[in-house]
Amino acid sequence: MTGAARAWRLRVHDELASTQDGVLAAAQAGEPEGLAILARRQSAGRGTQGRSWRSPEGNLYLSFLLRPEGSARELPQWSLLMAVALAEALAPLLPDPDRLRLKWPNDVLLDGAKCAGILTQAAPGRGRHRRLVFGIGVNLAEAPLLPDRPTASLRQAGVTPPEPVAFAWSLLSSVDRWRGTQAMEGFAPVREAWTARGPALGATLRLSRPEGGFEGRYRGLSDDGRLLLDTASGRRALASGEVLAAPAMGA
Repeated sequence: MTGAARAWRLRVHDELASTQDGVLAAAQAGEPEGLAILARRQSAGRGTQGRSWRSPEGNLYLSFLLRPEGSARELPQWSLLMAVALAEALAPLLPDPDRLRLKWPNDVLLDGAKCAGILTQAAPGRGRHRRLVFGIGVNLAEAPLLPDRPTASLRQAGVTPPEPVAFAWSLLSSVDRWRGTQAMEGFAPVREAWTARGPALGATLRLSRPEGGFEGRYRGLSDDGRLLLDTASGRRALASGEVLAAPAMGA
C-alpha cells in the first residue's frame, strides 16, 4: 500500500446536496487521490444503508478520495483505520478521551451515544481498489435526533466545538499519520488502536445483516479486521453488518 496521501486539496462550500456525491463524481472523472470536499450545510446528506443525515450548520460534513494500492479484501481495514483516525482527532478536544468509544465498524460514540459516522464507498476492479471515497459526519455543535439510537455532540458534552474547517484539517492529518503507520507496519497497529476503544471482550453483540442477524459474544477482530463473534453455531468472522445495540464499552 502507499503511505500518506498526496497534499490534500480541500474545497469548502457553504452548501451542497452531498459532499459524498461531489467526491464520487470527481473520482469517476479521474480525479487523483487527495481531493476533500467540505460543506457547511448539506441538503441531501446520507449515512450508511441509505439513511438520511440531517446536516445543520456547525457540524462536520467531509468527504475525501483515496486510491490505495491494495486488494478489495482490505476494505474492512480501511473503514477501521478511518474510525481510529477520527477518534484520534476528537480525543484532544475532550477532558477525558476515554469518553470516546468505537462501534464496529463505522461509528464513534461519545458517552455511549452516536457522535460521528463514516460512510465508505469503494469501486473495486479485478480484485483491487480503483478508488475509496469516505464520507465523515461529526456532531460538533449539534446532535440531530435519530429514531433508532441516542446521539451526542461535543457542545452537549460541555466542549466548545471547533470550527469545521479547522477540524477537517486536523482529521486529514490524522488520516495521513495512520495511513503511514499502516504502510510501514501493516494492519496490526490499526487493529490494536481500534480494539482499545471497542467493545469489552465477551460483551454480547447483536449484528444485523441483509441475509439475517447474529447474536454472540465479542471476541475481538481478526487479523484482517473482521468482527469475531462466538454464536450458538460457532465462531463467525464477519466483514459487514451493523451492530444494533451498543453494549457497555471497555478496553
